[in-house]
Amino acid sequence: METAKPLRRRTPDASSQTVATVERAADVLVLFAEPGSVTLGVTEIAGKLGMSKAAVHRILTSLRLRGLIDLDLETRRYSLGSTTMRLGLAYLDRLNVRGLAAPALVTLSRTLAETATLSIRTRSTRVYVDQATPSREVIMSVSLGVPYPLHAGASSKAFLAFLSDEEIDAYLRTVPLTRLTERTLVHPDILLKDIVAIRRRGYARSTAERQHGSASVAAPIFDHHGRPAGVVSVCGPMERFRGEARHCAEVLLEATRRLSARMGHASAEKR
Repeated sequence: METAKPLRRRTPDASSQTVATVERAADVLVLFAEPGSVTLGVTEIAGKLGMSKAAVHRILTSLRLRGLIDLDLETRRYSLGSTTMRLGLAYLDRLNVRGLAAPALVTLSRTLAETATLSIRTRSTRVYVDQATPSREVIMSVSLGVPYPLHAGASSKAFLAFLSDEEIDAYLRTVPLTRLTERTLVHPDILLKDIVAIRRRGYARSTAERQHGSASVAAPIFDHHGRPAGVVSVCGPMERFRGEARHCAEVLLEATRRLSARMGHASAEKR
């Protein structure tokens, strides 16, 4: 007579357990990035994530060993550790502003039916490094790689306006304010008034200041230090662009806010 074999108790797959543990640890780390979660206690974490306090404590202990989490021994509250800062800075330092902005340029150009450009700064000048042009008969296009001074045109002024006051002063003292067209701003007092206005509204505008017959609006992409890592502009023929400038600026600012946030600019959504 054949006897029934005892049923073997199924144990969870080890790899599944490992994945679940990693996911829970990731959830704990991400929680510290939420507004108002600079420091957290075990009970708070457990309640927000629906985990047991014992599980949370085990995860926090492991994260502490790797410097990802710090513990204040007096308050018994946890905060992000120095290793997370190193990881964040490593990510931010690897961001390529040209690659990051490229899809946004295409979207801006298609949405607004005008040319969208990206510039980067090279000390006291800036250069166009990318552009996207619309499908229409009359368009503006720019020359990539040609240096332009920081006082001539919207893209240039968008860089200059968001440098420190000391850097702006040094530029005005050491760089000749040469004319590229009869509309280029070459008087320091007038340029400084324009800089104040640019800072207030968040973008620069230009009508034939760099190139005859063209007009543009431009806004910076801020990095995690709050400095302009690049400038995006929308430009078109002067006569046509006049009626479009305000709407273009609104759409442009939304795009540069998103790009700044991706570059790690903490107050990008507040600008």
